[in-house]
Amino acid sequence: MKHFKLPILGLVLSCTLVSCEKESVDPIENQDSVEVQEVTQLEVTEEVSEVFKKNFFNSVKVGVIDFHLPDGTIEQRYQIEDDITFSVEQFEHLAKLGNTTEKNYHTNNLVSPRTLTIIGYTGGSFALSSKERTALQWAVNNYNRLNLSIQLSLSFGTNYQNKDMVVYNNTRNNPGRSGGVAGFPSNGNPNKFIQIYGLSGFSTNVNEHVITHEIGHSVGFRHTDWFSRESCGENVNEGVGSIGANPIPGTPEGYDPTSLMLACFSSNTDGEFNNNDIIALQYLY
Repeated sequence: MKHFKLPILGLVLSCTLVSCEKESVDPIENQDSVEVQEVTQLEVTEEVSEVFKKNFFNSVKVGVIDFHLPDGTIEQRYQIEDDITFSVEQFEHLAKLGNTTEKNYHTNNLVSPRTLTIIGYTGGSFALSSKERTALQWAVNNYNRLNLSIQLSLSFGTNYQNKDMVVYNNTRNNPGRSGGVAGFPSNGNPNKFIQIYGLSGFSTNVNEHVITHEIGHSVGFRHTDWFSRESCGENVNEGVGSIGANPIPGTPEGYDPTSLMLACFSSNTDGEFNNNDIIALQYLY
């Protein structure tokens, strides 16, 4: 997510990734020290870029970031399109998909219908503020009031290991930035880790917007302005995605200026789905 303006569910995302408004992800710790796992250093090689390119993602801005987890460990991940990350496992899965263009393939990367557990992290320096906890509750309400085949069961605390999703604040590792980062679903499960950062100066509605947006990525939606990133004042195509970016029947294929899943968000957003977002959600879930 970028510092202002974000969209929602007009187009289904491609495989498990992490994304939104220049979103970035980092760990939730109970202490200030961080344990760095010994892992092979990732590199952006021609082969790596080609995997993203073959799957119709923007392969121009591929990078490697330190991804902080709630237990204080750090793992390296690939990052594309500013707010989408891939773990090594997710990247390997993407590489095995090859170059497929079947229009409905994205349905394989949705979440299996059920009640999903989501926890707002409350421990140490990665704890959600009071405002952010309220915003998370509002975000969960946004989904549950639609009576979808997926429902969200919210709790707050630090025991996130057995939860489907965990939302935490990672402002300290994102100085000067505002937004969030998440990923796409895989194997019928939602993206687990959702980070937000730099939102303390914004209203509860803006916090609600960012969290709702990141949950949207986590259950299978990509930016509605993926083809232009117009909400960010850009003219860049993020890429179609071999398993995503297919228009949802009944929603516009062009720019939808009030969608909650836009790539960037504004400071006056109300944090609510627009009618097209709702149509998209109800179509898939």
